[in-house]
Amino acid sequence: MTDRKINNTPARHRILVAPLEWGLGHATRCIPLITELAAQNCEVFIAAEGATYSLLKQEFPRLTFLSLTGYRIKYSRNKYFLPWKLLTQVPKIAFTIYKENQWLKKIVKDHKIDAVISDNRFGMYHSTICSVYITHQLLIKTGNIFTESIAKKIHRYFINKYNECWVPDFKENGLAGKLSHPKKLPDQLKYIGALSRFKLSKVEKKYDLLITISGPEPQRTIFEDQILKDLKSYSGKVLFIRGMPDGNTLKLENRLLEIKNHLSAIKLNEAMLQSDIIVSRCGYTTIMDLVKLQKKAILIPTPGQTEQEYLAKFLMENQIFYTISQKDFVLQNALKEANLFPFSIPAHNMEQYKNIINQFVQSL
Repeated sequence: MTDRKINNTPARHRILVAPLEWGLGHATRCIPLITELAAQNCEVFIAAEGATYSLLKQEFPRLTFLSLTGYRIKYSRNKYFLPWKLLTQVPKIAFTIYKENQWLKKIVKDHKIDAVISDNRFGMYHSTICSVYITHQLLIKTGNIFTESIAKKIHRYFINKYNECWVPDFKENGLAGKLSHPKKLPDQLKYIGALSRFKLSKVEKKYDLLITISGPEPQRTIFEDQILKDLKSYSGKVLFIRGMPDGNTLKLENRLLEIKNHLSAIKLNEAMLQSDIIVSRCGYTTIMDLVKLQKKAILIPTPGQTEQEYLAKFLMENQIFYTISQKDFVLQNALKEANLFPFSIPAHNMEQYKNIINQFVQSL
């Protein structure tokens, strides 16, 4: 559990952390921030529900959790219908943003919150306390110039309501390409470096392959079924992590296949280090973790998620990770291709965010 190292001296400031609930990436990248805030004597409150709540509660069982309704976006099985599926939900999203802002006003008053850190939740800004917005997508890729322009304007509108905008990437040689380094930057921007809850160390190999699946349904299950089918003809030792903290147990008769619904940060950290190569979605949080651990990986973007598709193209072109589309993915073939890939994974200082947190706390 992450919070066993938390400083127990009296808290100085009350900080509310509110990650977006689309997949688990936003929650996991908040773990190092929450840990550092607590280490600097802040009393941290976490706003979450569902799988996000389950994951963070497991990591920080002694912190205070507040129930906050998520955006509850529904996704299409077909990537080409996804933009229209999302478009029909715009009124619901707008109403959720309004409701979460009203919720925040009450919480700030009731719990005497001193500052709020929002990971991609648009409505978590406040007029009388410091509000921080976290995003690596200053440029939102939609696959269409017209809709990208609209998305950019909407995103900047909300970013400008916050006192600071923290980008979890590096100012130079970034990991997210144009997403985090567009031509025009917000005035309140701070590059805080990549965020990873993991630690790099030397361990003995245990697995030939680690597969971790995450992201929204129905694509999570579609990809899981596809990989489980491919694993029938794979003879190596595999750890399969389903990315379902609240899911039912899945058991298959295969002595070389170990299946887990979810692992804590400490156990996942160890498992990744024990594995020769990792197969995962092309989520940005996963990318930051892989860079921290300097692990080779095959990354498959979630169909229809243009951000992941852009990241996959960027990473492949820069020979950082091997990437392939879900429709073209066949496990055995991908492993053969990855064996010939250079994997020029950059080495960065992954502790930059601690200085930003320190400056933030001192300014309150």
